[in-house]
Amino acid sequence: MGGAERSARKKKQAAMAVAAARGTGGGSDRTKVIAGIAVVAVLAVAVIGYVVFQQMKPSTTGTEAIPLAPADHTISAPAVREGNTVLVGKDTATVTVDVYEDFLCPICGTFEKTYGTDIKKAVEDGKVKIRYNILPMLNRMSSPEGYSTESANAALCVADDGKFNAFHAALFAKQPEEGEAGYTQDQLIKLGKDVGVTAAGFESCVRSQTYKSQLDELMSKTSNDPALRDAETGRFRGTPSVASGGKLVDLDNKNWLSDLTK
Repeated sequence: MGGAERSARKKKQAAMAVAAARGTGGGSDRTKVIAGIAVVAVLAVAVIGYVVFQQMKPSTTGTEAIPLAPADHTISAPAVREGNTVLVGKDTATVTVDVYEDFLCPICGTFEKTYGTDIKKAVEDGKVKIRYNILPMLNRMSSPEGYSTESANAALCVADDGKFNAFHAALFAKQPEEGEAGYTQDQLIKLGKDVGVTAAGFESCVRSQTYKSQLDELMSKTSNDPALRDAETGRFRGTPSVASGGKLVDLDNKNWLSDLTK
């Protein structure tokens, strides 16, 4: 093979190599473009899905009404405010149980769903009285802050008119999420009226937070009560907590209520 032929062959091979490289590079670019489009599409779907989810979530702001809990979730027994607590039950009951809750506390919501029916039956059967200690413990966990106090105060205002049981059941049946907005004063007032509160001073009681100082006192007393402290940490166990006879009840025992009424 002559030098001219070899030179021509090398040029041809070089040209083919360049063409091949361009073809590979073009394929890579196309792959990257397709991948980029796919990522954008996925992100778009995710954003749309999030927006739809947020729109479908129940709102706890504004003036929309808080739905009443079903009647069979509401304890049918006298409910009387005693200072900064509410005592629910019949005079014939020989056992009194203290329940410590916060209307924003998600575990308290679980507690009510788990034991609400049993508590209702035990109270209506005259076996126990429940003293509800509604604590303003999670004020910083709502946005805006302060829902724990707002709801606890409203519950005491409602209790003044004997309508605590239905109000309590409704707030836990449709509980705001921790970290989000709680119900407004307007909504709490509307719920109070929906459960039958007719007292002339009810609205002002809610708006002026009439029982705020008493609730703060209850929070302080509860936090410093030796009987309510965790054995390991030495601090208040938190909500929900249950006590009877000056001792904490072990909620890991699913039969705690029936054990108290034996």
